[in-house]
Amino acid sequence: SSGINAEYGEVRRGTDTATVQCITFNRDSNYLCVSSDKGTVHIFAIRNPELNKRITVANVGYLGSQWAMSSFTLKSECSSVCVFPPHSSGAAVKNAVIALCYDGTCHKYVFNNDGNCNREAYNVFLDITQDLEI
Repeated sequence: SSGINAEYGEVRRGTDTATVQCITFNRDSNYLCVSSDKGTVHIFAIRNPELNKRITVANVGYLGSQWAMSSFTLKSECSSVCVFPPHSSGAAVKNAVIALCYDGTCHKYVFNNDGNCNREAYNVFLDITQDLEI
C-alpha cells in the first residue's frame, strides 16, 4: 500500500452533533482547522499529533481519538469559513486563523503549540442590518 488513502487517525471537535462548515489545512499541512455551525473552531496538529489533546477517561468510542490542540468559540451558533493567513516575509512567524462569519464579522486568532489561543483582531466587514439598495 502506498499510504496515500490510508487512515491517518480520528480527530474530534466535540461530543454533541454539529454540522462542519469548513475544513482547511495550512500551507505546509502542519495544522488542520475545522469550524462548525456551533460557532466553534478547532485546530489540530497534523505533523506533530502529540500536540493534540487526548481523552483521559475511557468513554466508549473516544479513547483513541485526538482532540483539538487549540480551539476558540465565536458568537454562539454562528457559522464561519476559516483560513490560515500567509506569513509575511521578514515578520516573526505567528500561527493564526482568520474566521469569516456569516453574521458579517471577521476574527483573527493566534495560537501556539501549547494550545493557547487569543483573539488578535476583530472587524465588522458587513452590516447585515443596513438596507441594501439594488
